[in-house]
Amino acid sequence: MLKEIKILKHHGKQYVKNLRNQPVSGLFRGRPEISDNLTGHEIENLFSLCPSGAIGSSDGSIDMGKCVFCRECSFLLPDKIKFTSDFRIAVNRREDLVIKPGVSSPVRIDESGIRKEIRKIYRKSLKLRQVSAGGDNSCEMELNATGNVNFDFGRYGVEFVASPRHADGIVITGPVTENMAKALQLTYEAVPEPKIIILAGTDAISGGMFSNSEAVSRKFIEEHHIDLFVPGNPAHPLTFINGVMDLLGIR
Repeated sequence: MLKEIKILKHHGKQYVKNLRNQPVSGLFRGRPEISDNLTGHEIENLFSLCPSGAIGSSDGSIDMGKCVFCRECSFLLPDKIKFTSDFRIAVNRREDLVIKPGVSSPVRIDESGIRKEIRKIYRKSLKLRQVSAGGDNSCEMELNATGNVNFDFGRYGVEFVASPRHADGIVITGPVTENMAKALQLTYEAVPEPKIIILAGTDAISGGMFSNSEAVSRKFIEEHHIDLFVPGNPAHPLTFINGVMDLLGIR
């Protein structure tokens, strides 16, 4: 017993104390900021350069729901486009993922758009079933990391469970392929009411690089209300954690 206590004391507290303001690596690519003096020629070049169609053809805006955060746009115009270290970019309205030129304000949840039953029922305990609907395992690994010793999201009662019948909602990763569409629907139906839907990662939000593929079926996404959009390619654990905390009203 004394040996175990000695080991615990030596290791110290490994968890991130403040999940709201934890510094991230300088390599992290978060909320973009775009200059408000883009020329028509620059916008045209940016639009043609973007591999996922995330850049607006008329104003040069960046849609984080489509962006794969490759930074090609910032490499082309380093003085006019940059990706900040701001990881709090999850929203509950799809249109709020579009970053306009000249806008540097933080991205936040729209409080008025949150269903009342979410905070009333799930604020202190939320169990989620993750569905990899054709994902490449990158978002899946990041979601798995939210429960590790460092992030320890379970301290707030938020955990992933093995069965949809034990869950309060689903977290979808991947563009939703044809062969996963039925499985996704069945999983959703197995979750008891009221239930929430979270889209994690660019592929889940918009289809990403696979949006035009014939092997992708977006019908489920289009027909259901989405409670939270968590952008990223893949979505960072802190982006997911802070998005869920904002949705549940955890301070």
